[in-house]
Amino acid sequence: MFNLTFAKDYLLHRLTSKNRHGLHSPFVYRLVDQVIYDKADKPVYEKIEAERDVLLRDDRYINVTDLGAGSHVNNNKQKAISTITMNALKPPKLAKLLYRLAASTKPTSIVELGTCLGITTLYLQAAAPKAKVYTLEGCPETAGVAKDVFTRAGIKDINVVTGNFDDTLPGVIAGLDKLDFVYIDGNHQRDATLKYFEWCLPKVHEDTMLIFDDIYWSDGMKKAWEQIKAHPQVTATVDLFWIGLVFFKTGQAKEDFKIKV
Repeated sequence: MFNLTFAKDYLLHRLTSKNRHGLHSPFVYRLVDQVIYDKADKPVYEKIEAERDVLLRDDRYINVTDLGAGSHVNNNKQKAISTITMNALKPPKLAKLLYRLAASTKPTSIVELGTCLGITTLYLQAAAPKAKVYTLEGCPETAGVAKDVFTRAGIKDINVVTGNFDDTLPGVIAGLDKLDFVYIDGNHQRDATLKYFEWCLPKVHEDTMLIFDDIYWSDGMKKAWEQIKAHPQVTATVDLFWIGLVFFKTGQAKEDFKIKV
């Protein structure tokens, strides 16, 4: 049932979304033209994808603690690292898009909810090497693998925060003067997603970008996305199907965009 519903949502998105042409918002046009549709290869991509290849060959098993909505693919507690890499990590195309989005905001801080094995974290850190990077993960053994990945990649300044997001996210937010870039990819449930969104609001500003992953994951996530779009502080959203972008720019007429990727 999930696959059929998801396929219908994807088809509808393809039929109703736009490309860069016909966009009347200069800000969104530049975002789509210069960032989202930037297909040029970058040297950092190859280095990080080499780390993904190492994980794809890792046949060790770890115990996965899932504090969120689980997986649509494999909900076994014990999973091979190679299986997690295939099923749970963001594919290269999306990971590279997240890199470009982070780089475009020039953030001084990056907060990621859902470290998994750390490949997306490497992309975000590479996009803004001088930013403070906080990546939050609920599963201790998964976080342990990610730390090994960061060490192997020679990255020492990623702050890995392990524990339930309800316990860890408020402290991370409180420790930052403002939120520049937040990527929420964990606990894919309506109430949790809305709660994390509300917690971020006091620290957002003109140039903040919030990214919500898997906005078509379930009926609950679709409802959460609709509520986020309708929030009075939100001035623009960009629905890329796989992820949703949220902005708070003053002077931007409130509008929601669907873009083909």
